[in-house]
Amino acid sequence: MPRAAQTLAWVTRPGPFLNRCHDRYGDVFSVRIAQEGDWVMLADPDDVRQVFTGDPRLLHAGAANAILLPLLGHHSVLLLDGERHMAQRKLMLPPFHGERMRGYGELMTSVARQEIEHWPRGEPFALWPRMQAVTLEVIMRAVFGVRGEERLDLMRRRLRETLEVSTDMKTFLAIAVLGPQRLDRMRFFQRRLDPVNEVLLDEIRDRRSSADLAERDDILSMLLEARHEDGSPMSDQELRDELMTLLVAGHETTATALAWAVERLVRHPDKLRRLAEEAQAGGDEYADAVVKETLRLRPVIPVVVRLLQEPMEIGGHLLPAGARVTPCILLVHRREDIYPEPNRFRPERFLEQPAGTYTWIPFGGGVRRCLGASFALFEMKTVLQTVATELSLRPVRPEPELIRRRAITLTPSAGAQVVAA
Repeated sequence: MPRAAQTLAWVTRPGPFLNRCHDRYGDVFSVRIAQEGDWVMLADPDDVRQVFTGDPRLLHAGAANAILLPLLGHHSVLLLDGERHMAQRKLMLPPFHGERMRGYGELMTSVARQEIEHWPRGEPFALWPRMQAVTLEVIMRAVFGVRGEERLDLMRRRLRETLEVSTDMKTFLAIAVLGPQRLDRMRFFQRRLDPVNEVLLDEIRDRRSSADLAERDDILSMLLEARHEDGSPMSDQELRDELMTLLVAGHETTATALAWAVERLVRHPDKLRRLAEEAQAGGDEYADAVVKETLRLRPVIPVVVRLLQEPMEIGGHLLPAGARVTPCILLVHRREDIYPEPNRFRPERFLEQPAGTYTWIPFGGGVRRCLGASFALFEMKTVLQTVATELSLRPVRPEPELIRRRAITLTPSAGAQVVAA
């Protein structure tokens, strides 16, 4: 197919397009995407392992994520490679330690309950924007540590405006046409980010001088306490870029995954009932399985991308420098030899067998695995258990919602419509 036709298929119907290619060409095939060059899709877990365990000096993720530069900025851990990436990752990792996450459980439950109180009863509504409200509130309070209703209202308004920019298809079309480097230098685009930059930098400067900084447990406060190897703190611009990264990477994705989880659960009432019963009994094993099965069957991001710095043999093919090697989450997660009845929503499979490092990859892998994975998984479990125990839900229509692309994420076509009682 011509590059334009492949790009259109990738943008509009990524799942069917990738499945057709996989059926015809097997576990390794290349596609040509707009200005992105050639992407070599990988669907074999052995090839995925080779990429995730390969030398990060030769497999650049930061360069492959350059499309996000105009939004995230030059200091974002997502956009760095080599020693700069490892140094920034060391600063970012401690606040996301799994044990620390449990301290946010009460906050997440409270936020979810407050949001549920405003949901309509007895009439259809889309759950996806409601989950966006939950995840945004959690980010503002647990990640940014914003306090005071006036400041929360301002931050909430500015962040929502920015999230509209970041997920608007017109933004990504502009990046595709102009390229991220050019768009990053264009003042007309950066003016759209000025309001959120102002409020984030004000929060950073105010927090830096806060008398109780060392006692606070939000992630921004912990990052302000972090130090580079030379003893220097992160600059205001570094912190702004990392906060934007946590916002863009942690808000839309988690909200979408939560919407997909409920979209699946309401069409399997026995599984929704089991989730609620376990939550009432104080457990979370089945909730964990529900989250993992949702992310397997409905991954929010379809691929992981690495840019080759030197020629490398992968999957029996010698690939040139400059190629984008792309472990395909969608295809790996639907392998019948790993997941029997792969199109069936069956959380029990993760009670029978743990998720594999190279066969369950919604957060990527290796030294580039998503920093916020533990946070996202814990938030999803907490919110789903709260929803399941607080009210009864049923689908508006019995047929499953289709997968629709929204910028780089894959969302429910009707916004996960439900009726609550």
